[in-house]
Amino acid sequence: MVSIDKQRKPPAHPFSKIPAIFMGNLQRSWATVLRMNLKRHWVGYAWAVGAAAACTFVGLVMYPRFDLVNVAMVYLLAVVIIALRFSRGPAIAASVLFVAAFDFVFVPPRGTFTVDDIQYLLTFAIMLSVGLIISRLVKSVRRQAAAQAALEIEAETERIRSTLLASISHDLRTPLAVMAGASSSLAESGERLSAAERHALAKSVFDQAQEMSEHVAKVLQMTRLETGAIKVDRDWASLSEIVGAVLARLGERMAAHRVIVELPDDLPLVRVDATLIEQALGNLLENAAKHTPPATVVRVCAQRRGEEVIVTVQDYSAGLSDRDLERVFAKFHRGSVEGAGAGMGLGLAICRAIVRLHGGQTWAERVPGGGTAFRFTLPLEEAPSAPLELASN
Repeated sequence: MVSIDKQRKPPAHPFSKIPAIFMGNLQRSWATVLRMNLKRHWVGYAWAVGAAAACTFVGLVMYPRFDLVNVAMVYLLAVVIIALRFSRGPAIAASVLFVAAFDFVFVPPRGTFTVDDIQYLLTFAIMLSVGLIISRLVKSVRRQAAAQAALEIEAETERIRSTLLASISHDLRTPLAVMAGASSSLAESGERLSAAERHALAKSVFDQAQEMSEHVAKVLQMTRLETGAIKVDRDWASLSEIVGAVLARLGERMAAHRVIVELPDDLPLVRVDATLIEQALGNLLENAAKHTPPATVVRVCAQRRGEEVIVTVQDYSAGLSDRDLERVFAKFHRGSVEGAGAGMGLGLAICRAIVRLHGGQTWAERVPGGGTAFRFTLPLEEAPSAPLELASN
C-alpha cells in the first residue's frame, strides 16, 4: 500500500514560475508587435494611394504656371516622405503609382502611357531609384536601431539578473546564517539553556524565516506586477481606514518610531484596490522604519489637490542625496546610506507599480528642515450618491 506522503509531488521552488511568466509575456509582446507591423504595412499602401491622388491634384493646380519638372518634384517629395515613414513595399508602390500618374496626367501625349520625349524616362527612373535607395537606407537604420535596442535590453536583463542574484545571495545568506546558528545552539545545548534563552533563539529563527519569506514574496509580486498578472479590484474605500489598517499591521515594526497621522475629516473616498494600496503605503512605512534611526518622527498625511489625492509618508532624518532622489523608486536600488535592515530594493518599486496601476504617480523630495517626503497620488472619481432612503434617515 502506497502512503499518501509518497504520492505527493514535491513543492515547487518559489522562483520556478518566473521563467514561465516571462516567456508568456514575451510571446504576447511578439504577437502584439506582429499585429502592429501588419497594420502599419497596409496603412503604408493606403498612404501611397492617397499621396498619389494628392500630388496629382497639386500638379493640376500647378500645371498652367509651372514646368513639368516642378510638378515631378512634388511627386519626388512624396516618394521621399513615404519611404521615410513606411517600409520598402509601400515606397515601391508609391514610386510606381507616382510615375504612372505623372505619365498619364501630365506627360505628352496626355491621357496615355506613351512617352514621346525620352528625357521623361530618366525622370521616371530617378523617381523609382530615389524611393528604392531611401527605403533601403531607412530599413538599414531601423535594423541597426532594433539591434541596438536588443543589445540594450539584453544588457539591462543581464544587469537585473545579476543584481537579483546578488540581492538574493546577500539578503538570504544573513537570515540563513542566523537560523543555522540559532537552531544549532538549540539542538546542541538546548537543555543547558534557560527558558528565556531558548525563547530568544526560537524567536530569532522565526523572525529570520519571516524575513526570507517577505524577500521571496516581493520578488514574485514584482514579477506579477510587471507581467500584468495582477488585476486591480477597485472599490470605494476610505484613506483613513487604509492608513489605520496599515499601522495596525506594522505596529511592532513602527514601535520604535513616532508616527503622526494627519488626515482631514473631509477627505473624499477613493476608488481603489484597498489591499494593494495598503501594501504600497506599508512599503513606504517599512522603508522609513528600516532607514531611519529609532525615535525618528514619521508623518503620514493626505490632502486633496484638484482631481487627485496626494498621500505622503515623511520622515525627519538625514534625507537622501540627489542621486537617490532620482532613482529611489527603481528596482533593486539601495540608498547610499543604508541601515542594518537594508533589503533587496524592491519595496519602493512595488509601491510605484501599484500606484501606476491606479493611474497615479510616485516621487520623493526633500522637505524644509531636513528629511524626505515620499509621495504618491490617486485619481479621484465622482463618489456614488447615497440611496434616498438613507439620505432621508
